[in-house]
Amino acid sequence: MRIAVVGTGYVGLVTGTCFADSGNTVTCLDINADKIARLGRGEIPIYEPGLEELVIRNSKAGRLRFSTDTAAGVRAAQVVFLAVGTPPSADGSADLTALWKVVDAIAPHLDPQAVVVTKSTVPVGTCAGIERRLKERTGRDCHVASNPEFLKEGAAIEDFQKPDRVVVGVRSAAVGETLRSLYLPFLRTEHPFLVMSPESSEMTKYVANALLATKISFINEVANLCERMEADIDDVRRGIGHDSRIGFAFLFPGVGYGGSCFPKDVQALAAMARDKGIEPRILSAVHETNLAQKQVLGAKISTHFGGTLAGRRIAVWGLAFKPRTDDVRDAPAIDLLDHLLAGGADVTVYDPEAMENVRAIYGDKVTFAAGPLDALDAADCLAIVTEWGDFRRPDFDEMAGRMRARVIFDGRNLFSPSEMRSRGFVYHSIGRATVT
Repeated sequence: MRIAVVGTGYVGLVTGTCFADSGNTVTCLDINADKIARLGRGEIPIYEPGLEELVIRNSKAGRLRFSTDTAAGVRAAQVVFLAVGTPPSADGSADLTALWKVVDAIAPHLDPQAVVVTKSTVPVGTCAGIERRLKERTGRDCHVASNPEFLKEGAAIEDFQKPDRVVVGVRSAAVGETLRSLYLPFLRTEHPFLVMSPESSEMTKYVANALLATKISFINEVANLCERMEADIDDVRRGIGHDSRIGFAFLFPGVGYGGSCFPKDVQALAAMARDKGIEPRILSAVHETNLAQKQVLGAKISTHFGGTLAGRRIAVWGLAFKPRTDDVRDAPAIDLLDHLLAGGADVTVYDPEAMENVRAIYGDKVTFAAGPLDALDAADCLAIVTEWGDFRRPDFDEMAGRMRARVIFDGRNLFSPSEMRSRGFVYHSIGRATVT
């Protein structure tokens, strides 16, 4: 099948590459000429395991190409995926400015039988709006469908190629069959292909992310309570996780969620509710709880040092909002760095992939270490923000030798309190008693 993907951000690039890898002819389109040139040379602008190899292989095979020529790319396509950003507006609602520009740009070039598919996360009713807008500009009814993505950064290739379900929102059975045939190579393990209305499909994406975010905020709030009740959140998590109605997924306490999806999608769903006259009490609480949780680690550090951070040298492990990505959008580490720098601390950071993105934000305000142990030299404490595998089994003896003081603030509960006690560390974690 001939496919055009408009937008070469995270979702668009993964989508186009994976469809090309299943034998389709794909053109990925973007207005950023520099990005398109880099992609044409095999340079990937984001870190996602396995993506670079697939881009290079399918580009060499002629199935995947990159272009700024929207007209030519769309004109040849049987299916056009829209994968442009929908960032939050000031009130939390999704900003569709880029999406409407793309709809206007593709309208003159659409084949009458082409299917336009929204991959972008968009408010409920956006597909209907695209249908109306395309009819105004083409003078005919156009096929428009919704196909939300459920990709996890760091595992996006596997998520796309081995989906637990594919959701499409369509108005006609024929469009549904077109999309089913496109996804058939990825559904050989009998995972469901769910067909529904575009409105239900659009809602599904928001509800999925909002519910996962709710689990995170809930367990974080309970973890904070555990610290004050002499309970251990790890024991509590095990006690509830074995209940089949609850499960363990997304019940790991930490320093809050970040990234490009959960924060904006929770706010966007809340904004939709308010627009319909419903007060989103749970969604508002989820968002506010997460904002507060991002401040917990900084508050622990400030309390430990008697409220004075000036002159303290603090090492930070982990900058990306989660491991296996370089994405620092809404990352808890950014909140922590802002807190430490505002207090006058001398901050040294390390992350396996995200340091260049943080350098673009802070420049020389922080020091970038060559490795995790190098960040510890003469440090008064270590703060762990991202649960990279690199950090799980460090050389504690060398850590103790490099640090000025054996103090760790673990925002991801990577270490055992009993081991920290035996090694002589002061150890603060989330939802567990402090090791003094």
